[in-house]
Amino acid sequence: MDQLIAKAKVLLEALPYMQRFRGRTVVIKYGGHAMIDGALKQSFAEDLVLLKSLGLNPVIVHGGGPQIGKLLDRMGIESKFVRGMRVTDFETMEIVEMVLVGQVNKGIVAAIHKCGGKALGLSGKDGHLIVARKHVPAPNSDGTVAVDLGMVGDVASIQPEILDRLVGTDFIPVIAPIGLDGEGHTYNINADVVASKLAQALGAEKLILLTDVEGIRDDGGNVQAFVGTTQARKWIADGTINEGMIPKVECALQALEGSVKQVHIIDGRISHALLLEIFTERGVGTEVVLGDPPPGEKGRPAGATAASGTSK
Repeated sequence: MDQLIAKAKVLLEALPYMQRFRGRTVVIKYGGHAMIDGALKQSFAEDLVLLKSLGLNPVIVHGGGPQIGKLLDRMGIESKFVRGMRVTDFETMEIVEMVLVGQVNKGIVAAIHKCGGKALGLSGKDGHLIVARKHVPAPNSDGTVAVDLGMVGDVASIQPEILDRLVGTDFIPVIAPIGLDGEGHTYNINADVVASKLAQALGAEKLILLTDVEGIRDDGGNVQAFVGTTQARKWIADGTINEGMIPKVECALQALEGSVKQVHIIDGRISHALLLEIFTERGVGTEVVLGDPPPGEKGRPAGATAASGTSK
């Protein structure tokens, strides 16, 4: 009986968040170890189906770097990276698109269907969803011209009409981060950037970035439950936030400044991380919030309660 009562308490803790986020759009960047480990892939799909069943509108943007690298290795094509970005010539771009759109995307769709949900796989080329432009790297520190990355792109704009038609239906959109420019050229775009831009274009309630780390750490190495945008910029400047976390935090900052209400950087290595973040009081990982929030629970001013509407 005690176990049954404990389960009831879990549901009651989740109730205010179910009520608050029902009908709201949540953009989720899916990547890292959660895309490779079989059990984590299963729990992620289960989380999405449950979110949809509870009335939330999840929109998924996925990466696929390890899968791309694996196929390139099998084909004897060397992977080259500059500042963490894959140099992508025309031949490599064909393989990137094949893996992201034909393999990874459809695998996620199949996993959602297996769990009883409905999903529709898309790339940014469908409905001209993602308008791309060629990425032009900044000059090197010594003033020399940076390496041309080839078919690596930036998001020029989002045309969300196709998603506007899907959000609110029974289908979960699953999007590969491939875009087209005005001349019909295909570009590979960073999935974190695409997720941030999509969240802004859709007026999302939340942007959630799944990573392979516990969250943002301070200069003492301690994971922070929440970080204000002012502090985040200071930590980027002084090197506290470094390496692969920099672009993720920058995407979070841009999303908040672009009207997305909440951004979370969470550890996708934790089973059911999405449910723990959205439906529990403390959540997991780090919430990035505008300005310098007062101390309290995750993104919550001290003394606030879930029912007050100021919760995470």
